[in-house]
Amino acid sequence: MEQSMLYATKLSKMIQVKTVSMPGQTVQGEFLKFRKLLEELFPNVHRVCEKIEIPVTPVELPPAYKQFQEEVNRDIGPALLYKWKGKGTAQPILLMSHHDVVPVFGEWKYPPFSGELAEDRVWGRGAVDTKCSLMCIFQSIEELIEENFVPNGDVYIASSSTEEVSGPGATKTAQWLKEHNVKLQFLIDEGGMIVDDPLPGVKGRFAMIGTMEKGVGNIRISADSIGGHASVPEKNSPIPRLSMFVADIEKKNPNKARLTPTMLEMFRRLGPHTKGITGFAMRHAKLLSPLITKILPSISPTAGAMTRTTMAFTMCEGSPAGNILPARAWVSINARFIIFQGVNETKKILEPYMKKYNLKADFINCHEPQKPVDHNGQAFKKIESIIDEVYPGVITSPYVMTGATDAYYYENVTENALRFAPLHIDKQQLGSIHYINENINISSLEQGVKFFKKVIQMQ
Repeated sequence: MEQSMLYATKLSKMIQVKTVSMPGQTVQGEFLKFRKLLEELFPNVHRVCEKIEIPVTPVELPPAYKQFQEEVNRDIGPALLYKWKGKGTAQPILLMSHHDVVPVFGEWKYPPFSGELAEDRVWGRGAVDTKCSLMCIFQSIEELIEENFVPNGDVYIASSSTEEVSGPGATKTAQWLKEHNVKLQFLIDEGGMIVDDPLPGVKGRFAMIGTMEKGVGNIRISADSIGGHASVPEKNSPIPRLSMFVADIEKKNPNKARLTPTMLEMFRRLGPHTKGITGFAMRHAKLLSPLITKILPSISPTAGAMTRTTMAFTMCEGSPAGNILPARAWVSINARFIIFQGVNETKKILEPYMKKYNLKADFINCHEPQKPVDHNGQAFKKIESIIDEVYPGVITSPYVMTGATDAYYYENVTENALRFAPLHIDKQQLGSIHYINENINISSLEQGVKFFKKVIQMQ
């Protein structure tokens, strides 16, 4: 318990620094303060490892967000990259976790930047997303250096300051690695965690490793007209046309659904721990694929999102006044692209709707989905064996990452971007990410440090 409290205290201090990087909410000076805190908390790392600061250029935002541009461009400092020189020829590895956080809102049980140690937990923004992992990474290397351990190959730590605004920190870091001819054996970034009962009907404790990340982007659907006075309304003005389009998409989802090899493997591993008809379906997922893709969204929206490209309507705008017909109105779709339905295929799917309702689609900052990591490959199996050792009895499974991570940008330097934070969380803690009362169990931190130490030792 003494060791766990040491880790909890370090994480608490990291949470107390308000490294917020959301549009309009960036806190100047806090990122510099955080870098100085890392030097105080992890002196061995900063004594032995080479510190490389990656310059971060201003964040470019799509037109709809231009009003936030000034706030986003405040000085939040460089992305961080550390290199621990190895003694041998083992292929380098990268351990990464961003240090920026989203803003706070609502009523919290404990102040959101207090790092309160209470109820056997560490409370505050970033406790889960993702200062907990970052603390475990730094602490693992801190202890290994103290033990006079030297890795067999180079070990890198990366931490972006712009992940929460999809900024250039990770892109610039990956570019630096490529320019210096670094080819990674694998990387580990945020993603899945140690969870209980991950899907309805599934019983047990599982280590969920994200092996495939969906692409992401925004689609602006706009409608034009001549506008005019609201006292003489025209038929099929922009807002009704957009409304019919939204209703059409909501009523009958046009996006294709399919069970990828990653999903089939996930069901194969989860199926034996699932009772009833759901377990039967999982165990025979390949045969029952059409039925599963049809009913899965109603059973588990999260699992359903792993089977298709998703479209979420998030923003809209019409006329500037209540008595004016809009000359232009628009709605914004946040799209998450699955491997078999990327950006171009989604454009084709939307084309008939654009013609039907006389609309225009603009694809803004859209990124294609990533190729999946081979769950039968050496990198995945190595991490699985470490999980077996650190978390006896926990079942490891790959899954499709529906959110966006910094790991996306490292495709040119590794084929094995594994998205996994080695910490046990419950459903409340999972739901606290980007919400209120974010917290992590103090007891889980010790195993997180142990996991990363094993990863480095088994390089």
